[in-house]
Amino acid sequence: MSWTELASEVVDRRILARAVSHLRAARVVLPTFAELADPAKLPRSIVADLAKTDPDAPAPGNLFRVHWYNDAASRGIRPIPHYLDLPEALTGTKARILVALGRHFPMIGAHKVLAAYGCLVPRLVTGQFDPGRHRAVWPSTGNYCRGGVAISRILGCRGVAVLPAGMSEERFDWLSRWVVDPGDIVRTPGTESNVKEIYDKCAELARDPQNVILNQFAEFGNYLAHYVCTGPALERVFEDARSRAPQLKLAAFVSASGSAGTLGAGDYLKRAHDIKIVAAEALECPTMLYNGYGEHNIQGIGDKHIPFIHNVLNTDVVVAISDRGTDALDLLFNSEAGRRYLTARRGLDPELVSALDSLGLSSICNMLAAIKTAKRLDLGAGDAIMTVATDSAAMYGSERRKYAAKAFAGGFDATAAGEVAGRHLDGAGIDHVLELGHAERNRIFNLGYYTWVEQQGVPLEEFDRRRSPEFWQKLQSAIARWDRLIEDMNAEVGLNRPG
Repeated sequence: MSWTELASEVVDRRILARAVSHLRAARVVLPTFAELADPAKLPRSIVADLAKTDPDAPAPGNLFRVHWYNDAASRGIRPIPHYLDLPEALTGTKARILVALGRHFPMIGAHKVLAAYGCLVPRLVTGQFDPGRHRAVWPSTGNYCRGGVAISRILGCRGVAVLPAGMSEERFDWLSRWVVDPGDIVRTPGTESNVKEIYDKCAELARDPQNVILNQFAEFGNYLAHYVCTGPALERVFEDARSRAPQLKLAAFVSASGSAGTLGAGDYLKRAHDIKIVAAEALECPTMLYNGYGEHNIQGIGDKHIPFIHNVLNTDVVVAISDRGTDALDLLFNSEAGRRYLTARRGLDPELVSALDSLGLSSICNMLAAIKTAKRLDLGAGDAIMTVATDSAAMYGSERRKYAAKAFAGGFDATAAGEVAGRHLDGAGIDHVLELGHAERNRIFNLGYYTWVEQQGVPLEEFDRRRSPEFWQKLQSAIARWDRLIEDMNAEVGLNRPG
């Protein structure tokens, strides 16, 4: 199969027939991408069943919750995705920073379950994945492999998580409860920045034809799921904010690079609102900004490479954020002393302060990158910046304890809270921010050559094909064809609703 041509017709009808039988036995019905983009389109019978389905269980109905519109209990559907509207007292900028919250996605409390669905289901409905025979291998730095394992459990197939050994204890605890076999958790050397080691392990696993590698860094289903689902959801958030401030203009979308899937939402918003797309990365490993390398702890944004699915030539700004800031603010937002400081000294609404536990480490990175973008672009009260909280603080308690013991051995008190806020919120400036011109975009694009052509064997002509805007526009047409195949598969499975 070509690296850049998506299958949008049935490739192997024998595999498809086996998959249909398997889903029928598992009582699984698949939502279309159109339904995940707008859950108001879901049949009433499915919505009624969802009210009785545990959002944290590997239940078939939870496939219909893989969207941004779940309510606070993740049992019902709301018209506007949950989001935070961060005030100037927190951010130090008059620009509105709107943060869509991923914690309400089912099973894993993170939006990466949408990416996992977008990568596996197109393989399933085109007859490239047999859930009765194949193992789904999910290379990740944490949340994507959890999403993949969750989707695999629902489909009744083996899901293999491949992730660095240095990721948070909470991720491994979750995986240990969800995998079919303990051997389905594969720990690779290093931490967040050691993505090549993940690729090397996947190359080894790929020698077994039963293993299907669903590499989020190269699977365009990841990009397309965010383009068609996350993009419109973020637009809905902006429209809600603008309904109370009619002069508000959407100026930018910020997302840490990671696999670059979420940046696909930026392509949607740019087409609709002519925004700037801002890619964030760790200052300790500034690959895009300085051709740099290193280790960091902003878990969720693996580095030292340029993802194959990153539409680099449509990116406008690169921002680097230090893990010293994300670790410190994670402690500020999730400690009693920090919360008291934010309410008493900063005058923040206690309800907002309580909701800051919706921000995990990469989410805080996105927030800081949005602050730096607002300052660099001179954005004001009439401007809004959209970003996402990919997951919540729930995955980082162990990291928080380690950081507090190392950085504040004498205890984290009001004085320490003020120092953290002053250094990392008030002190967020315009350093390590680069507005990209033609030459800089090409430099970043060319960095991907070493990963994809030299290491992973992508033909040069396919690597270069991604320079063209027409390439990305053509990709987007695959979604409608996948939805038709999903509907065809559901008809063959013959179930009216999730079991």
